[in-house]
Amino acid sequence: MKIVSWNVNGLRACVKKGFLDYFNEVNADIFCIQETKLQEGQIDLDLEGYHQYWNYAEKKGYSGTAVFTKEKPLSVRYGLGEADSESEGRILTLEFEEFFLVNVYTPNSQRDLARLDFRLEWEDQISVHLKELDRVKPVVLCGDLNVAHNEIDLRNPKSNHGNSGFTIEERGKMTSLLEAGFVDSYRHFYPEKEGAYSWWSYMSKVRERNIGWRIDYFIVSESLRERLLNADIHCDIMGSDHCPVLVEFK
Repeated sequence: MKIVSWNVNGLRACVKKGFLDYFNEVNADIFCIQETKLQEGQIDLDLEGYHQYWNYAEKKGYSGTAVFTKEKPLSVRYGLGEADSESEGRILTLEFEEFFLVNVYTPNSQRDLARLDFRLEWEDQISVHLKELDRVKPVVLCGDLNVAHNEIDLRNPKSNHGNSGFTIEERGKMTSLLEAGFVDSYRHFYPEKEGAYSWWSYMSKVRERNIGWRIDYFIVSESLRERLLNADIHCDIMGSDHCPVLVEFK
């Protein structure tokens, strides 16, 4: 099974930059996207053979997630809790026969860390959600998690200590999740690989010089570790300031 995740930073713009070419070429069993930046009816994607599930943000042109899957899920949840909704369209949970898939677009703490408290509360809620699911069946968490976990996960760690996405608090939440029985699939295969990034600033020649951050992940239940076949970062795929990431299972 092949699963792909990509923060497209505006799906309509990404479609004009080759999204469908990549989508068709990679031929994923499940394809997850974040930051769709659209509302219902603003795009008509003809994805033959795929079921489509969308979680739109209430604010126009903001956030949003979607999952395209060949296999129809047993159930779909939008957001967390009994309300089965959330205003920013950041969470989709799909239940399949053998596992849960959770596609998320984690809130950014913002440059001045104005949203750090909100972000940390989000992390706690997601952690509870994942642990509850994991007690039922294995979990695959994917998406833009907006954190570089360790210094190896960004080009300039020293100058970014304490900045949004690399605060002690955000990194600590990731550490806690992994210690609770989850695996960073990419680091499972490449524990010491440097220069492996999934996001680059739009500033001139930053991507060309690979001055980036690894903030897009597949985090899986420990029980799935032995079934991991491959994890990859498709850094050559353009169309967004993020690139797609991939995981494959036996």
